[in-house]
Amino acid sequence: MKRKSFLRSLGLASGAIVSAPIVAAASQLSQKPAGGKGGCSLIPSETAGPFPLDLSDNTFFFRQDITEGRPGIRVIQRMRVVGVDNCQPMPNLRVNLWACDVNGDYSGYSAFGSEGQTYMRGYQITDDNGDVEFISILPGWYPGRVVHMHFQVHVSSSSAAVSQFTWPHQAAVDIATNNPTIHTQGPDPMTPEVDGAFNDGYEHQLASLVWDEELQSYLSEIEVAIEGEGVNGVGYLEREAAKIFSLGDPVPNPISADSKISLNLLTSSDVEISIYAISGSKVYEKTLGRMNEGSHQIALQPGSGKLASGAYVFQLNVLCNGRVHHDIKRFIVN
Repeated sequence: MKRKSFLRSLGLASGAIVSAPIVAAASQLSQKPAGGKGGCSLIPSETAGPFPLDLSDNTFFFRQDITEGRPGIRVIQRMRVVGVDNCQPMPNLRVNLWACDVNGDYSGYSAFGSEGQTYMRGYQITDDNGDVEFISILPGWYPGRVVHMHFQVHVSSSSAAVSQFTWPHQAAVDIATNNPTIHTQGPDPMTPEVDGAFNDGYEHQLASLVWDEELQSYLSEIEVAIEGEGVNGVGYLEREAAKIFSLGDPVPNPISADSKISLNLLTSSDVEISIYAISGSKVYEKTLGRMNEGSHQIALQPGSGKLASGAYVFQLNVLCNGRVHHDIKRFIVN
């Protein structure tokens, strides 16, 4: 599994971004709306502006972290793209995401003195679950617009869905209020109800925004239903992996010198393991080679070394029939 994909699965990335909780958490994760052909609702179409840039032929923008070190409160932005015909995930679609920084400025435009700059823009490709994940900051606001993000889902070279989303307004206000040295303009004075882009209703353009203490970051999720039919149910990757192997929990945990993790292979496969610190840095890796079907025990303390105190993630990669399946487990070292 590539490091980029691993970080996405954890919601981790590097960068000089401030993480600070608000006193009261925001909304719960958004619920799937009803009313579409498959039980979900088509995302309302909006203009690509203001200040879009064509990212199509620039692979520089194929990235998870779009902040480029801009100051702000970190937000792990997750999006799931589904087809409105059956509400099932749509894999292998390109999702462009762009927004202003905390000062309300967009990159790449002379109006902001940012010609040639590329911050707060990027794209990802949806996985088999229809998911993409970006590392961002909560944008600022500018006159006439509530805090928001733009996105574009490229279904084909000639077809794309364009829209925007916002967050529970009080959550955005609280973040700005509690971080005046970062959000120097103060809290957003508008509400989505009076924003021209959302005044026709925004219930299907409202992302969640909750603080995750373990990751020290805000998590935001939104499901985007577009025209078309999805191909797999949610959890497709996990179901496919379950046909090949199952991975137990670390025992005991917090771990000791004798701690192990159980692996049950349903078919002979090539296996490799990695251990990452919770920051995302890889601290250990080993190729175990071809392993026969059946039960196996894998030691968690790497070789003769000892992991420093802290939180870690054990990652297992299983190669079978030309495809890599993976699973991860968290553990603690005291």
